Amino acid sequence: MRRGSFRDETVDYAAVGATQAPDLMQYPPERSIPATESWRIGSGETRFQSAGEALLAWRAQRDGGLVVSDVRPAAGPMYSGVSFDHEGHPIAPSRLEADQRFDADGTPWVSAGTTIRLHGRAGGMKADAELRVIFAIEEPRRVGFALGTVGDSVVSGEESFVLEWHDNDEVWFTVRAFDAPVALLYRLLPPLVRRRRRALFQGYLRAISPLYTTSS
Repeated sequence: MRRGSFRDETVDYAAVGATQAPDLMQYPPERSIPATESWRIGSGETRFQSAGEALLAWRAQRDGGLVVSDVRPAAGPMYSGVSFDHEGHPIAPSRLEADQRFDADGTPWVSAGTTIRLHGRAGGMKADAELRVIFAIEEPRRVGFALGTVGDSVVSGEESFVLEWHDNDEVWFTVRAFDAPVALLYRLLPPLVRRRRRALFQGYLRAISPLYTTSS
């Protein structure tokens, strides 16, 4: 997949990074609907590493039934972007990245500042959007990133994807999001926002977890 030219767009919402707030579910950004789910997807270092590589190669989206296109890494030196500790406090970037990594088809991996186009449907509802990678995390036991809407979406907000390898050897995958309705239908019928979000979450789980079954 060819890399498009980078355009310096900004996200279309104010609460950047709020998916990492510990009280997201109690105090979501104004007019938004929050959601969070965590799943145990296995155990051990091998499972953590393979899931982390899949996550950073956009497999949650691509194998979850969506199409990722027009991947445009940030211009200039690569950086890890804004990161957050377990209590949701921002911390300094952990490292610089000298080399951009690519998937087998030439698609750049996740990196902070990258902008992408997403196409597809979730639960029969539109999932098209232009999105920006808000932050990217690569730590010995924690890998993830967050996507924020730039435009062309029926909702405005952010979703984060985090894998953690716990001290008890379990590997957990957590997705958190907040969606503010933009399209008229979603403003009139907020339950559609929740239905769309549930469908997206299930797609991400199917893509990342080898333990997933339709009955879970």
